[in-house]
Amino acid sequence: MKSQIINKVLAFALLLGASVNSYAQLPDPGFTVDANTAIVITDPQNDFLSPDGVTWGVVGQSVTENNTVDNLEALFKVAAENNIKVFVSPHYYFKHDHNWQIEGALEQLMHNIGMFDREHTLHTDGFEGSGADWLEQYKKYINGENVIITSPHKVYGPESNDLALQLRKNGINNVILAGMSANLCTESHMRDLVEGGFRVAVVKDATAAAVLPGLDGYQAALTNFQMISSHVFTTEEIVSEIKNYNK
Repeated sequence: MKSQIINKVLAFALLLGASVNSYAQLPDPGFTVDANTAIVITDPQNDFLSPDGVTWGVVGQSVTENNTVDNLEALFKVAAENNIKVFVSPHYYFKHDHNWQIEGALEQLMHNIGMFDREHTLHTDGFEGSGADWLEQYKKYINGENVIITSPHKVYGPESNDLALQLRKNGINNVILAGMSANLCTESHMRDLVEGGFRVAVVKDATAAAVLPGLDGYQAALTNFQMISSHVFTTEEIVSEIKNYNK
């Protein structure tokens, strides 16, 4: 009798374990490149991606380990070669933005260090080569006819700019998302686009994040990319997908 009870308990434990494991395996909805697909790149700017940028001390390790700079260039390049639209969502702060009275921790830090600062909303004095400017190697692509630059987002997500409008007006349903910073602007763009009905795939090595004592922004973002997006690609994988679609 005792052995029968033990066997039933063991069987129940195995069944429970199998059930938990089945829920633990996330489905992969998948992502197919088609005529309604575009690439969205957040913050391809000096303050994030240049060793001279104001955040390099905390993001440089992640950027280097992921080969983020070259991977983003690979996305710009394959888009230009295959006539894929690219939407760049930049981050700018003007003088009036420094008067905000409500700020989160990293917002306050960005203002304190002059991140993404621009002198004026209507002219570009001092913009060339500044922390708000594009990384130099991307400029030849960003100036291309397939690239649309949206109005700037102000905190992390695109709720404050015209990205969703520009995507809809161009007939885009499927978004390949990359850029900086993984757990902040990139993740916030992913969340808002998903909530807006877009299918979103994230390129995990074409982004990076700050690593602070006890805080690993990149690992936090990877978890949410996997849970929220339709698919997570490497740069090599998505470049291959785009090339194969256009064969």
